[in-house]
Amino acid sequence: MKKSILYVLILALPASLASCKKWLDLQPQDGIVREEFWKTKEQVESAVVGIYSSMLGSTIGDRPIPEYLFVWGEGRGDMVSPGFRASAAELDIVYLNMLSTNNFCNWRSFYQTINYCNTVIDLAPQVLEHDNTFSQEQLNRATGEALTIRALMYFYLARSFGEVPLRLQATVSDKDIAPLGKSSQDTILHQIVTDLKKAEPLLPLTYGNKATDKGRATRYTVNALLADVYLWMDKYNECVAECNKIIKSGRFGLVRAEQFFNSVFLEGNSNESIFELQYNTQKLNSFYAMHTPGNRRWGAAFHLSEDVYGIDLVNTEPIVDVRGDKTSFRGTDFTIWKYVGADNDGRELRPFEQSDAHWIFYRYADILLLKAEAINQLDQPLEASRIVKTVRERAHALELRAMDSTNKSSMTGYILEERQRELAFEGKRWYDVLRNAKRNNYEGIQYLLNMASMSVPSDRLQAALNKLRDKNSHYFPIVTYELQTNSLLVQNPFYK
Repeated sequence: MKKSILYVLILALPASLASCKKWLDLQPQDGIVREEFWKTKEQVESAVVGIYSSMLGSTIGDRPIPEYLFVWGEGRGDMVSPGFRASAAELDIVYLNMLSTNNFCNWRSFYQTINYCNTVIDLAPQVLEHDNTFSQEQLNRATGEALTIRALMYFYLARSFGEVPLRLQATVSDKDIAPLGKSSQDTILHQIVTDLKKAEPLLPLTYGNKATDKGRATRYTVNALLADVYLWMDKYNECVAECNKIIKSGRFGLVRAEQFFNSVFLEGNSNESIFELQYNTQKLNSFYAMHTPGNRRWGAAFHLSEDVYGIDLVNTEPIVDVRGDKTSFRGTDFTIWKYVGADNDGRELRPFEQSDAHWIFYRYADILLLKAEAINQLDQPLEASRIVKTVRERAHALELRAMDSTNKSSMTGYILEERQRELAFEGKRWYDVLRNAKRNNYEGIQYLLNMASMSVPSDRLQAALNKLRDKNSHYFPIVTYELQTNSLLVQNPFYK
């Protein structure tokens, strides 16, 4: 009698449990039991820290969430090329040949983090009754952080699977476990907006130090996430309003070109950063095994140098886009440099014990380009072009094609290309292209088809293009185990 991963795995019970009866005899062992925990403000803080820790690396033997985010956001895109150690599951993602047995369709780590969030939201309020040093302000902050991270996890799930179960109550004991069917993407998105609007006034603008401001949810994290969600929902005025809260705050700015790699990616927590996961030498990321030449599962696509960033063949001293070679990737061997490079000369790799590059969810350039996309959709292509020029000028970008600032359709494609250059390998590409493709009842389907033409091998291309013409194929299948253990789950339409 097995239980669905969605419901019981997030209880974080010991892996050695051998039977259902034994499982029923035990309480959860992760420190969230109502009777034995939730007595002091320190325990609340520990539970909140546990939310972030669960994103850094799963406690259930699964891969860390940023590894999923990279593969989900880049694997189906045209910026990466599978390496010699790529798994069959990863190759199937590149070839758009997804099956319900693909282990990258596993959402267990996301629901584990969601359950940690639900637990703080449900159980932290009772600590006010037990610890008179625990203030309402502290409770508000903890609740705001949990709401924000829950919204972030659901946003990835909704964009990746389309329809997913929506669980808003904590699973802390056997009696809390019940089958749960899928909710529509619209339902998930509206819940995300509700959560974020509730979280915003609960969170501080700053915690008082840079690492915490970048590594924990602030009001600006909420604004960035809301802007992204609103753009996905085609709510352009609302997106612009959230972007403006960040832009007008004066707390963020574009890092100068000469400092770009070192400040944003090598050191992390730059002035450009809004929210990023804080890896360090005590908690390493999994990028070393994904991207270093000797272990490569993923590399940069070969066409990036010429077709995406461009090569200056005109000037005596060539102009070089600082986001390309020796920043996003290394042109000599197409290593993805953002996560494994130790310098901006393309020479030295980080050793395994220093594989601590952060995973960036949002940074200032991303927000500028989200705003540009939104105001362009509001029929203001000239104003959108001015924002894009700001990002391009910082990067010393080459003019690969003329920008037509009078034409909304032309600017739509131009902004998408600029996001491709600016946010390479940051888990954005697939979602950016899908967002633009699905707009106005898939008016932009050609964006998806063009991307596949760049990334899928020729002998598999026609099959991939045929799949992409069915909008249901744009979302992952539900992994087989979940279907077998939860009778209310129904497979996503394309995979039936």
